[in-house]
Amino acid sequence: QVQLVQSGGGLVQSGGSLRLSCAASGVIFNIYTMGWYRQAPGKQRELVASIGSGDDTNYADSVKGRFTISRDNAENTVYLDMNSLTPEDTAVYYCNANIRTVLTRRGDYWGQGTQVTVSS
Repeated sequence: QVQLVQSGGGLVQSGGSLRLSCAASGVIFNIYTMGWYRQAPGKQRELVASIGSGDDTNYADSVKGRFTISRDNAENTVYLDMNSLTPEDTAVYYCNANIRTVLTRRGDYWGQGTQVTVSS
């Protein structure tokens, strides 16, 4: 059984910063790509940023230069540092990880979601 537990998020003023964390636990053999998605009200879930096992990163155009994704492989944790936040960043943020456990093939796992609200 694998769990992704998120922390961070909350309410911040426009121009502020937040950090999201997501820790994976369970009988994990290997973690491949980790990422962050977000879903705003009335919109589809979209990829915000991802990071591969080789630390290669990918960002949505809307967050390039403002958000930074990183991972700590020893702690099975992925982070999202968000700077220069705008009201358009308001959404529920979900972490995602592609994981192979000791007993199963690779599969995608999701965190519980964290609300980020940016006030103008």
